[in-house]
Amino acid sequence: MNKYFSNIDKITFEGAKSMNPLAFKYYDAERMVSGKKMKDHLRFAMSYWHTMTGSGADPFGMATMERPYNDLTGMKLANARVDAAFELMSKLGIEYFCFHDFDIAPEGESLQEKNNNLEYIVPLIKEKMKETGIKCLWGTTNAFSNPRFMHGAATSPNADVFAYAAAQVKKAIDITHRLCGENYVFWGGREGYDTLLNTDVELENDNLARFLHMAKDYANKIGFKGQFLIEPKPKEPTKHQYDFDTMTVLGFLRKYDLINYFKMNIEANHATLAGHTFQHELLMSRINGVLGSIDANQGDMLLGWDTDQFPTNIYDATMCMYEVLKNGGIAPGGLNFDSKVRRGSNKPDDLFISYIAGMDTFAKGLLVADKLLTDRVLEDFIKNRYKSYSNGIGKDIVDGKADFESLYNYIILNDQVSLDSGRQEMLEDIVNRYIYSAE
Repeated sequence: MNKYFSNIDKITFEGAKSMNPLAFKYYDAERMVSGKKMKDHLRFAMSYWHTMTGSGADPFGMATMERPYNDLTGMKLANARVDAAFELMSKLGIEYFCFHDFDIAPEGESLQEKNNNLEYIVPLIKEKMKETGIKCLWGTTNAFSNPRFMHGAATSPNADVFAYAAAQVKKAIDITHRLCGENYVFWGGREGYDTLLNTDVELENDNLARFLHMAKDYANKIGFKGQFLIEPKPKEPTKHQYDFDTMTVLGFLRKYDLINYFKMNIEANHATLAGHTFQHELLMSRINGVLGSIDANQGDMLLGWDTDQFPTNIYDATMCMYEVLKNGGIAPGGLNFDSKVRRGSNKPDDLFISYIAGMDTFAKGLLVADKLLTDRVLEDFIKNRYKSYSNGIGKDIVDGKADFESLYNYIILNDQVSLDSGRQEMLEDIVNRYIYSAE
């Protein structure tokens, strides 16, 4: 398998002192960490869209990416991308991939042509999966790019658009099922509004719930056992999306009796767009039992949109893996690099270098997080900070034995309250020291 990236050998682990940009410094796939292989903690996945179809075009400029298959079009291009994708994953040691339906095959001029294109390409992907052992982490549909979805998909004011979106999701679930996908993702790219002056928010939310119920009913009908995931995002392309953040989605799922069927696919860049940290969204998902999978990327804090950069922030990666370890793992989800190389990083080897950087960042983050949890430096501090709830009046509060009258009688006699320091700076310094020292 050496057709499109023949100048690049299989990427190997060389250790932290290596200066080779085409080698891993921290990601040692077989290394045991907390009872599991590093690769099984991280479950890395390639994003088919940014990696195989990303052109470098943006609102201000044309495509820049130099790819060995750029002279091809249509199904010949789709076929070449399958070969290139599995060559890249095999050389990087990535064991999973994720896709939208239009990533793997062109849309065509009609729904039937789209489905025919998919029926041609899916067997080719299955054959490559069999040949390499690479698996499908999740599939989804693109119900946001085509002009028909300019007012939304499941939340469109036009019922025909709702039906078209349903047909796309049906086919995408079918494909994901055939590829033994372990999850299926819903990202509501246009499920929101730009102005309330023309929007029936109540009907749109009701219809979105109806759509998701139909999807889970269809999945049950065909025997798809994968986990359904929702990917929160607050804005962009719409001004306000209905899947704003984890807590917003949880409220929606509980209202519409969907809470038992969906978990979250948390993206780092979406978290920051919502005004949260990456760890915040992961933690909120974890403590509510809905941490399903992760889109591993980062944004640019100086830009107000979804830049989908390859992750190199070791602090964020550490605290991400801290939550994953506390969650008991991320399977059947994984860490999908919903990341694209920068427009100026246009050579084929930049793809490999970018993936190596992201994989090393999360591998290092895993090692630091494991050490933090093993030593319980944060856990013990937090436990001690809340110790007043383990005895006396605090325990009565936790046990449900206290009421306003008993609390009033207690505090009348104990109204001189003494507070301890939160020691934020000390804890931040401790995390830094663990990052510096972890091997």
